[in-house]
Order: sequence, then C-alpha cells, then structure tokens
Amino acid sequence: MFLALRGGLKNNSKAEAVVCPPFVYLAEAAKVFKNQSSVKIGAQNCFWEEKGAFTGEISPKMLKSLGVKYVILGHSERVMIMGETNEMTARKVNAVLKLGLTPIVCIGETAEERKQGKTSIILEKELKESLQGVAKNQMTKIVLAYEPLWAIGTGKACSVDEAVKAANVLRRTRKAPILYGGSVHSQNAAGYIAARLDSARQAGLDGLLIGGASLDPKEFLAIIKQIR
Repeated sequence: MFLALRGGLKNNSKAEAVVCPPFVYLAEAAKVFKNQSSVKIGAQNCFWEEKGAFTGEISPKMLKSLGVKYVILGHSERVMIMGETNEMTARKVNAVLKLGLTPIVCIGETAEERKQGKTSIILEKELKESLQGVAKNQMTKIVLAYEPLWAIGTGKACSVDEAVKAANVLRRTRKAPILYGGSVHSQNAAGYIAARLDSARQAGLDGLLIGGASLDPKEFLAIIKQIR
C-alpha cells in the first residue's frame, strides 16, 4: 500500500500528507517515504510515559526513534471503545510535545450532545481538559481535529457549514491548524477544503483527518488531489 501511495504523493507541493499506519508498519512507512518532504509519518496513539513497566504500550520516545513526526491522540475510537478520558489525552499530549513531536488532538461531540445543542459547550470543555498542563509556548505546536463521534464510521459526514462552525469554536479558544474528520471521502472532500478559502466562513478548515477512505490508495490519492 505504501508503494502505491508513494508515486501519487511524490509531487504534491501544496499539501503535507501524514501517513499514520498501525505501530507494526511504522518502520516500513518511514523507509518508503524517507526522501519525500511532503509526506510525514504519524502514529495512531501512544502512552504518556517515556519509559517504565508498561507492558504493551508504545512511548513517544520509541515513536521518535522510528522517524514519527505526528501522533493522533484522543481519537473517538480510543474514547468510545477503550474508555480513554480527556485527562489521559492531556497526559499524552504533554509527553508528545516534550519529545518534539506534533500531537493531533481529536475533539468531538456525541449524537445526543449534538441533538441537545451542546456542541460548542462540549468542544470547549474537551479542548480545555485535553490540553491541561500544556505550556503557552507549546500551544502553536498542536494540531486540532474536529471529529464528531456521530460521524465516525457511519457514512453520515458532517455538513461543511456545521464542520466550519465547530472549527471556529475551537479556533476561538486555541490558535491552531484545524482538521475535519468523519466519513470523509473523495466525493465530499472538496467542500471541506474549499471552506478554507471562504472568508464568509471565517478561517474555515485547514485539512482533513481521513479514516476508512485512507485504506484504499486510489481513494486516498483522489482526496489528496482535491488540495493540489
């Protein structure tokens, strides 16, 4: 799969692609994309301690040794299935920043919270708790991802206007690049990217966090081409 992506990503000068495979494939990905400046390697998660007796966990230091630049933290599936909390995410964010890596911090509301009109309140709360302890001079080194839990793996993507509204709530609290993730595919990606250039929508979105669609090289490259 990495080889299939390498050719398509080679000459993409307008967008930085971050490939985040499972831990066991990180070394292979780093080798394949070693000479491509527009492609960075990211991990799907990590632990908050640099070393110690934590069987089965992967530390930021281990990831850095493999050439990893980004780490996804607080992903909806880690929250919903693994029971991770905002406090745990905050510990991971601080550990990742300490090692000079860039955390991609996922923030998003449930279907019930959305129905109750609590999206803004929930986003602000999650963001505050997930970035607890982060020094002010480190805030600019964080990437945020608006990832509504109700849109993950459901095929029900958030509308562009709703995604931009949520992104602007996050941006009001923290000045950071903001991605949208939630049932993104080649047929709807262009709308989110176009919102970045629409002044009427304020700052809009800065990129995409692609889930299931990234497993198909052709589909992933089709999304990347929307940004070129």
